[in-house]
Amino acid sequence: MAGTFTNLLYHVVFSTKLRLPIITAPLRTELYPYMGGIIRNQNGKLLEIGGTADHVHLVVRFRPDAALSDLIRLIKANASKWANERGLISEGFAWQEGYDAFSVSESQLDAVRTYVQTQETHHHQKSFQEEYLDFLELQHIEYDERYIWE
Repeated sequence: MAGTFTNLLYHVVFSTKLRLPIITAPLRTELYPYMGGIIRNQNGKLLEIGGTADHVHLVVRFRPDAALSDLIRLIKANASKWANERGLISEGFAWQEGYDAFSVSESQLDAVRTYVQTQETHHHQKSFQEEYLDFLELQHIEYDERYIWE
């Protein structure tokens, strides 16, 4: 085989520190494009972004030569620095320490994108915490609930 061909699609989720509802609509209109720019600067492609006041979902395509953990660290660090420099949030802007990342099949990409686009509506029916535990179960991820909400 002469080349390397990949299609590495991820659904990434992370929340604000202490799940504070600080991602207001005005902040979101600037924050989301800024995060897309960070991803582009790392040779990735943001396919979809959405969320609510306390968390964000990314659907992204990354190159195979980049470590996912490094990319998420860069996105979160630069986005929080940007938000704090703008002074839009009096109590300061910070993300939780961890993140969730799931691989996405190309055949499921449209469904995942729709899910991310409809986060506001979706969370009127089910809380983030309820949905999060359901999602971990669906993905067969072992967890200890004592440590999830730190």
